[in-house]
Amino acid sequence: MEEVKYLVIKKFGPSIFKIKIPNKIVDKLNSYVDKIIEDKEKQKKLNFGNNLVGDVTQEFFLEPDTIKETGWLNFLSTCVQKWIEIETGKKIKKFHLEKTWIVRQFENEYNPTHWHGGHVSGAGFLKVPESLGKHKQKKNDIEYSGGNLQLIHGSRMFLCNSILDIKPEVGDFYFFPNYLMHSVFPFKNTNEERRSISFNATIDENIYNVYKY
Repeated sequence: MEEVKYLVIKKFGPSIFKIKIPNKIVDKLNSYVDKIIEDKEKQKKLNFGNNLVGDVTQEFFLEPDTIKETGWLNFLSTCVQKWIEIETGKKIKKFHLEKTWIVRQFENEYNPTHWHGGHVSGAGFLKVPESLGKHKQKKNDIEYSGGNLQLIHGSRMFLCNSILDIKPEVGDFYFFPNYLMHSVFPFKNTNEERRSISFNATIDENIYNVYKY
């Protein structure tokens, strides 16, 4: 029988760009966070918890100098430039980082379904409990793993799953459009920290605004 060639096309929905944060940046960011944890005054100054939806232990901004010195700003801008070029064939001339912040999450804490501001956003992982993902709940053929990041778009229909379930791995970072809904379920049976980092940024308006014509 002649070999049949096939291609499954699945291009609908928002683009997601996955990449590894360099280890040296992960280490610098974790070192910075560990120092903030020991500095109560700085924690109050950088607190971002009142502006975010999560029921988590701590959320705080990164300081401007740290964003540059750790290489975090360059990483974000370089990745976004590459991602947009791959998707649109256009090179951005503007990358304005509006906010970037740390989320410290522990047992039984969660982040409900939400979305971000700006044009582009993303989330990644700096620390992950060893037992993360071992606690699963399955109901009506849907399985949930505590601590996983879920990206959500559209409605669940035949051949169209509206959820991308992501198991956190240290260094993994996911870029996505600001409007993409996402959430994190609570995890159990550990006192270890799930430490993530996110950002909001704007790019060239003429590239972002697809309704300009």
